[in-house]
Amino acid sequence: MPYVNIKVTDEGVTTEQKAALIKGTTELLEKVLDKDPNTTFVVIDEVNLDNWGVGGLQVKSYREKFK
Repeated sequence: MPYVNIKVTDEGVTTEQKAALIKGTTELLEKVLDKDPNTTFVVIDEVNLDNWGVGGLQVKSYREKFK
């Protein structure tokens, strides 16, 4: 029973994009690991940019620094 947690920043990911991520992830686990799609769980968490850091900086600051 695979469980996959996808975290993305909350920058307008559409319902269609989320559906594609869920479907694609499920299909990949079925193809590569022969996992049953009916027992595969995919959870997408949208994280506010203030709560996401890279290189010691919040994403907004990181992007500004490397523009």
